[in-house]
Amino acid sequence: MKEDNTEDQSLVENKPRGRGVYLLPNLFTTASLFSGFYAIVAAMNGHFENAAIAIFISMILDGLDGRVARLTNTQSAFGAEYDSLADMVAFGVAPALVAFSWALSDLGKFGWVAAFIYVAGAALRLARFNTQIGSTDKRFFVGLPSPTAAALVGGVVWSMHDVQVTTTISWLTLVVVAAAGMLMVSNILFYSFKELDLKNRVPFFVVLIVVLVFAVVATAPAQVLLAVFLVYTLSGPYQALRKKYRKRTATSDS
Repeated sequence: MKEDNTEDQSLVENKPRGRGVYLLPNLFTTASLFSGFYAIVAAMNGHFENAAIAIFISMILDGLDGRVARLTNTQSAFGAEYDSLADMVAFGVAPALVAFSWALSDLGKFGWVAAFIYVAGAALRLARFNTQIGSTDKRFFVGLPSPTAAALVGGVVWSMHDVQVTTTISWLTLVVVAAAGMLMVSNILFYSFKELDLKNRVPFFVVLIVVLVFAVVATAPAQVLLAVFLVYTLSGPYQALRKKYRKRTATSDS
């Protein structure tokens, strides 16, 4: 899972300052920002499927800007800050407003409070991540990454956009949105997958597995993506409870 800001600020501290900005990586960041903004507009107009898809498109674009910057050696402090601001719109404000327009507005003050919890959680998540760069274990994210939280909320809307919104669905959405917001600011560790090496050679059957994965996603993209991000979201609390249980067992045995 790709983390909130894609550019490593530790790599840009010693770079000389220039008057201009790098165009290529910032184009991807701007496209990600536009996609998040489009999701808000689409939701306001009742096009909830397009809004949810736009959130996932923003995730893809957000995953590319940092990689492009590193490949072209165009990292900059401006790009890192711009990326964080774009993430706040695409993964903080957009998912909350999409969910609110789709189902939470029927719950009155409970709906907008849940949406605000999500937005505040995303803002705090991004601020904490930016201040912890270089001081935490790169194998794990502290708290649920904001793109994952956005995918979870967007996946719920995408999967059920064509059904009649009932009170049960509204309350279920409220739980998902509020829980995602709180998980973003929690101290629960989530695996970052940064140790995966995609540059080395792999057995041929791995390519076949990738093809099968794409085929499965194509059959029901909304449901499959929601299931994937839901499993990842639940993996953090599961591992935390498992670690706590093992520690308690070891203490009692001693």
